[in-house]
Amino acid sequence: MGVCDSTMGLSVTIMVMALLLSGAASLKTQAYFNKTADLPCQFTNSQNRSLSELVVFWQDQERRVLYELYLGREKPDNVASKYIGRTSFDQDSLTLRLHNVQITDKGLYQCYIHHKGSKGMIPFQQISSELSVLANFSQPEIASASNMTINSGINLTCSSVQGYPEPKKMFFVLQTDNSTTEYDGVMQKSQDNVTGLYSVSISWPFTFADDKTNATIYCVLQTESMEAHSPHFIIVPVDPPVPKESSRVWIAAAIVTLFVVAGIVFFLIVRKRNMEQQPGVACECEITKMENADNEKMEEIVKVHEPEKLDKTAQCVHRLKTPSSDKCATHF
Repeated sequence: MGVCDSTMGLSVTIMVMALLLSGAASLKTQAYFNKTADLPCQFTNSQNRSLSELVVFWQDQERRVLYELYLGREKPDNVASKYIGRTSFDQDSLTLRLHNVQITDKGLYQCYIHHKGSKGMIPFQQISSELSVLANFSQPEIASASNMTINSGINLTCSSVQGYPEPKKMFFVLQTDNSTTEYDGVMQKSQDNVTGLYSVSISWPFTFADDKTNATIYCVLQTESMEAHSPHFIIVPVDPPVPKESSRVWIAAAIVTLFVVAGIVFFLIVRKRNMEQQPGVACECEITKMENADNEKMEEIVKVHEPEKLDKTAQCVHRLKTPSSDKCATHF
């Protein structure tokens, strides 16, 4: 009878496991790169089983163990080296948290709950979780590969880095006063060998039929979970450059004008200095007044003392007013 009971118990266990596997629930969960992922078990404990009666563990798609709780006690010896120190267990919700998520962690995970009774391990529940990993790309940036003028055209490159998964689409948008146009360039992509993150870029040569119109260009990056826009790249019409010969004429004219102005200033300064060094008109006038006063005094003296010589004195005074006044002064 013991053998029959044992065989019957094994058959029941296999049957229950088959039923559980055939109707196993599957969950979708997401986590961001370098963040934490939640891997739930969603166990309905209708019989209020204690964790000391249960065996709970998680495996990845390669059947490596992430975590095991055996009759209420953790068993780190069974954990794969990839997951050591990276998990924490919430006993209330029976949720396993996987920390420092990497791109290589994406995939299928399974939670198993078994009950250990007198007849051995009886599976209670199996939950499958499909983990996807996301990494937000950096904001797209536009750079110019040539001179930024509408007149000659420009080559623009838009790039974004450190994202996952591979973006679906990347394109330029050109806005003018009259229209809005999309330009789909060939997306160049590269993947980091260590992190698995993508960097992408597109390039496009822009030409403009109307060189008098303002233009605004920006880049759009579309992924499964986001759409990112670059800052606007504004292009203003530029007047054609002045020909070299005309530039030389203008430079020569400016130099000549500078020399002429400098010469005039120098001439005025020299003239001012010369005038300051010569006797002034006021000084000459003072000398003339002094001479006239002396002449008048002399005439009065002559009238008082020698009236008979008045005529001669008058003649002498007359001569004092001339350059030969020295002779007259000698005579007296």
